Amino acid sequence: MAVKMQTQHGVVEIGNDVIAAIVGGAATDNYGVVGMASQNPLRDGINQVLNGDNFAKGVVISQHDNGVSVDVHIIVGYGMKISEISKSVQARVKNDLNVMLGIVANEVNVTVQGVRLLGE
Repeated sequence: MAVKMQTQHGVVEIGNDVIAAIVGGAATDNYGVVGMASQNPLRDGINQVLNGDNFAKGVVISQHDNGVSVDVHIIVGYGMKISEISKSVQARVKNDLNVMLGIVANEVNVTVQGVRLLGE
């Protein structure tokens, strides 16, 4: 399902893979985030850290009347303050979606799927 936006020139559709790439890049650029995790770890592998090609497995997008909601699944570094990392990911994802695509994210839900040592 693509996100559809009505403009004065017609309808613009943005694919989920594009949104997932932007969300995944925004999430992994935060200090303390080791990587993205799959939304279904039993099927895709519990210990798998997703790379740029697989960000769509760790991001769920749903469109509503006045914006979108985004669910982000991440793995954080050991010893980091999870609440601060989650707030930082939420702010960065909302900002990047608005600046790059013009999409208003009403909700950014961060799910921490695991904790890893930063060197692993």
